[in-house]
Amino acid sequence: MRIDVLAALAAVSTSLLAIAPAFADDAPQPASSGSVIDQGMSMFDDGKLLATGGVSDLEGAGGGGLATWALTTGYGTRDGVGLDGHFTYIALPDYSLWTEGVAVGLWDRVELSYAHLTFDTEKVGAALGLGKDFEFDQDVVGAKVKIVGDAIYDQDSWLPQIAVGAQYKSTDHVDILHAVGAKSGDGTDFYVAATKLFLEESLLVDVTLRETKANQFGILGFGGDKNDSYSSEFEGSAAYLFSRDFALGGEFRTKPDNLGIAKENDAWDVFAAYFINKHVSVTLAYLNLGNIVIKDNQQGAYLSLQVGL
Repeated sequence: MRIDVLAALAAVSTSLLAIAPAFADDAPQPASSGSVIDQGMSMFDDGKLLATGGVSDLEGAGGGGLATWALTTGYGTRDGVGLDGHFTYIALPDYSLWTEGVAVGLWDRVELSYAHLTFDTEKVGAALGLGKDFEFDQDVVGAKVKIVGDAIYDQDSWLPQIAVGAQYKSTDHVDILHAVGAKSGDGTDFYVAATKLFLEESLLVDVTLRETKANQFGILGFGGDKNDSYSSEFEGSAAYLFSRDFALGGEFRTKPDNLGIAKENDAWDVFAAYFINKHVSVTLAYLNLGNIVIKDNQQGAYLSLQVGL
């Protein structure tokens, strides 16, 4: 499955790389001198303001922890490329989740991302007859394109930065997913995000609308015995920058309720993000995912490390 997903990422990357220069205000020109390494490194820049690259969300896209933002990941400007990787761990009372991934921002216009999620059922797995510490693995391939606006530099306009995107998700153990009522082990989310940074108020606000069939972000498959149609879901974020390198905020994300085995609740968090520099940031959050299968009140700690060029 991992090979198929990476092949899909390569196909998406090829097509978007072909159209990205047409979107960019000034497409980058190849370096005319210097070594191959120098020419390669010259593609990367960090011209955007500290913290405006956001962090990586659960599915690997640039945003908050739960919500996907319209911002392009990294600090690359319209003349360069930004690249980052993230490592995230979520500790819940009865489950745990580990994600790692990589994302690239092209000319502050296009974002490509990949994330791998591992969901550990811990003791619940034994109670369900799956075995203690039974794991579900999911791959997520994402693409995002900025359509209009600039969240940072358009301070004389109320128009936010607006981007559209898609995330293809594929989860293993499809036979088990079918047994709990899911209709498929893979699916695609579509979203439109609007993000605005008010520099004078040190406030960032995001609103995202997502079309999805995902159960628990897709970890429990897509569609279900209760509903197998796309649902329109909301994601919202607000963050206050106390300084150039420290932000506090909160997020809220609605989720579809497709499975008859258990009601799926909406998710929310409160977070603190510290941007050590433009290459390293750490995010700590209190996360509430509500009910997951047979266990209620799944709330706990969220810790994420992001590193980048």
